[in-house]
Amino acid sequence: MKAMILAAGLGTRLRPLTNDRPKALVEVGGRTLLEITLARLRDFGIRDVIINVHHFAERIESYLKAKNDFGMHIELSREEVLLDTGGGLKKAGYFFLDSGKKDAGREVSGREGPFLLHNADVISNIDFKQMLKYHLENKALSTLAVQDRETSRYLLFDDSLQLCGRRAGRDGKPELVRPATNPQPLAFSGIHMISPRLIPLMNEEGAFSIIDTYLRLAQQGEKIVGFRADEYSWRDLGRPEHVAQAAKDISQGALR
Repeated sequence: MKAMILAAGLGTRLRPLTNDRPKALVEVGGRTLLEITLARLRDFGIRDVIINVHHFAERIESYLKAKNDFGMHIELSREEVLLDTGGGLKKAGYFFLDSGKKDAGREVSGREGPFLLHNADVISNIDFKQMLKYHLENKALSTLAVQDRETSRYLLFDDSLQLCGRRAGRDGKPELVRPATNPQPLAFSGIHMISPRLIPLMNEEGAFSIIDTYLRLAQQGEKIVGFRADEYSWRDLGRPEHVAQAAKDISQGALR
């Protein structure tokens, strides 16, 4: 199995911690966010990882070289212009096709297994094994780890936990792409399990959010499902105070 870490962002919300480094190299409890994520992937059995980079890209390259890629096979997908989550994955899509080469085109042979897409600025103990099992059992195009918690942007799911829309905040107007009675608003964790079949379906160009792709494909009948991750610990490291709290949680054993 392979994975991609989304690490190209400017990390503006994390300033001043990102004044001289990318957000992936911000430290929590003496370890960088990148090391924490790579260790989680490695423990799950993943050895092949691609990381998109832009802001302080050379710092990430030097860091990985000094760490001998943590004993993994790691490639970098350099973005001269930020491509957002969807554009970043589309650019690196070759990595998940059968040959794993940039000239692989956009054909999917059927031999490729699902891959994991993970934000660099979140940490959790979400069980990837259970998430993969759920993804395969549902024969989903993409499976999104979601929780019932407060957020500024909700994804909406029907009774069978299939994506049907989104909503801004608690009181925003629902934007439905599929009919649903009493759609359930859930918060997305920034962790996806994805079939490589998604890659050739991404017809958006330039910089775009992968959520826009998911909503378009859900409207077209593709199966985008939610994996309920309420029982697991999860934290967004988007702000300095979040980093401080995460370090405290780790030291106290509240987040392993």
